[in-house]
Amino acid sequence: MSSIETTTVELVVNGKRYKRQIEPRLLLADFLRHEIGLKGTHIGCAHGVCGACTVQIDDKTARSCLHFAIDVQNSEIKTVESLATPEKLHPIQQAFHESHALQCGFCTPGILMTTEEFLRGNPNPDDDEIRKALCNNMCRCTGYVNIVKAVGLAATSMSAAENE
Repeated sequence: MSSIETTTVELVVNGKRYKRQIEPRLLLADFLRHEIGLKGTHIGCAHGVCGACTVQIDDKTARSCLHFAIDVQNSEIKTVESLATPEKLHPIQQAFHESHALQCGFCTPGILMTTEEFLRGNPNPDDDEIRKALCNNMCRCTGYVNIVKAVGLAATSMSAAENE
């Protein structure tokens, strides 16, 4: 009879420290969903292709299905749950709502996290820059027209809020 090897991992997710005993092979996506109950990170293809599981590791977008939880132990992880507060949507989320930029919503968390990093580096993008920034996030429902519109609207509202 063999026992399963486990190790202790400590991760900071959305500003909160979590300590768990896990198998070393546990993926970050599974840690987020099953160990700490953050269901906003969706697992689509499980191969890093679709972008549904996109989170930010040290403020850079990354596929959580491609990272072992143990390997990001000294990093700051942000999920889609980090964007809004109970009282107010993040401007990107608000823009997606106003632009009808989602249908089933499965891809949305990954697209929101990609958009947040993109707009930090490019606060005034044109449509072609937006399309290029989102090229690694697959959406099977919308055709991207309203998604591109939403990212542009978010950029405008975030810039206006910064200038107030």
